[in-house]
This record gives sequence, C-alpha cells and structure tokens, in this order.
Amino acid sequence: MRTWCTVDTDDLRHVPSHQGHPTRSKSKETLPDFSQRLQEGFRGFKQWMDSNEVAVTVFVIADQCANSEFVSTVQDLVSTFGERITIGCHGLTHRSWSAWSKDTERFSQDLEQATTILKKHFPDSFRPWFRAPAGYISDWMAPILSQQAYTVDTSVNPSWLVRKKSSPSRAMVLESMASNGVLERQWKTRFSLPTCGPAQHIMGLRWNARQAWKGLPKPLGIEDLHCIEHPEHELTTIYWHILDHARKNQQWFPLIRGV
Repeated sequence: MRTWCTVDTDDLRHVPSHQGHPTRSKSKETLPDFSQRLQEGFRGFKQWMDSNEVAVTVFVIADQCANSEFVSTVQDLVSTFGERITIGCHGLTHRSWSAWSKDTERFSQDLEQATTILKKHFPDSFRPWFRAPAGYISDWMAPILSQQAYTVDTSVNPSWLVRKKSSPSRAMVLESMASNGVLERQWKTRFSLPTCGPAQHIMGLRWNARQAWKGLPKPLGIEDLHCIEHPEHELTTIYWHILDHARKNQQWFPLIRGV
C-alpha cells in the first residue's frame, strides 16, 4: 500500500459560491484570473516540494491557462521538479457536473478542449487522469472519459456526508467507471468521514482528517508512478489545494508521516 498525493489548483474564483453550481453560485464579485493568494500558495507548495522527494499530481483547471503567469508558474514547477510533477485534468471550468442536468455533449466538448489546452502547455507532464470539479461525478461521464482515452478517475469521496455528489449513486458511478475501463481511485476517509481537501480545515472534521493523514502509507515517488494506472496496486489517494499552502504565511504543509 502506498499513498498517491494530489493537489488541485482551484483559485478563489472557482469556489462553488462563485462558479459552477446551479444554486450556490450567486456571487457577482469579479475576482482575478490568478489571485495573489494562489500565487502565495504556489510559493508555499514549491517550498514544501523542496523539502521532500514526494511525487505529486497537480490537477489543473484548464481555464486557468488563459493567464500566462499561471502557465509560467506551473511550468516552473515542472522544470524544477521534473518527473515528480504530473499534470491531471480538473475540468475546463469548475462546473459541478452532477449538480446539473445530464449534458453529455457539453461535457464531451469541455473535456476535449481542456485536454487539448493541458497537453499544449504541459506536454511532457500531462497524464490522462481526471478529477471532477468539486467532486461532482455522474455515471454518464464515464463513457466520455473512456472515449477520450482517460485511464484514471479520482473524483469519488466515499463518505456518507457527500453521497449526493455522486449521481445517481456512488455504486452506479463505480460500476460505470469499471465497465468503461476507467480505474477509480477513491479519496481517503476515516470512520466514513472526509479527510481530503476542505476537511483538513473544517471544524468538526479536521481532527479526524489530520489523524488519518498521520497514519498514511509512504507516498509514491517517481519510480512508483506506474502504480496509479494499474488496479493490482492498491493506493490510498489524498488531495489538498495549492491555496492551502498560502495558510500560516506560506508555512502550511500536509501532515504526512515521513515527509
């Protein structure tokens, strides 16, 4: 058992109150394409990467690549850390797909466009690995992922607290992924509670989440990346956000044993 470490590049403008959700996205505030806080997060993330040898997959929202400074920042990570950085797809925008009505045509078009953008900017680091924005994943998305040559999905949080994000049910999402040849890497939980992303900081969840991460198996290194696409290798999957590294004056880091 090993741990797959992943991070998402969501900026402040991508949170559900601003973008992507049919009922929660109500804010009319205009936010920057590449916020100062996300820039601070990247600096903190780079410092953390300098302190260890962990391989990390960065799930990028393709619309961020319209900002040349953002692209240069991610390219700098790739240049600095080489094969330790792989790039996955976190959507074209941060649209919460299963919160909306089924729309195969739009998802297919968005995925194709996002893939093209990410391959263009990060050709050597891109991998056909997908994470649905905000963890909203539906069974009808699996055939499209397969058709566009995606091999791994890591969108499912098996916690009962967020079961509505998997539509029509988590079991049907898992079945659809398997039948379409897409390997699902579900997120780490503890006592059926979330441990990834916001759970690391939410009162009532964070103690359990941090305890779960302290007991994680050894993270993947460069030599282990092949394990991600092969079901015979059992992995624990965790994720956090680049924005997290802006916390505590860029001194926040994930509490992973041995790192």
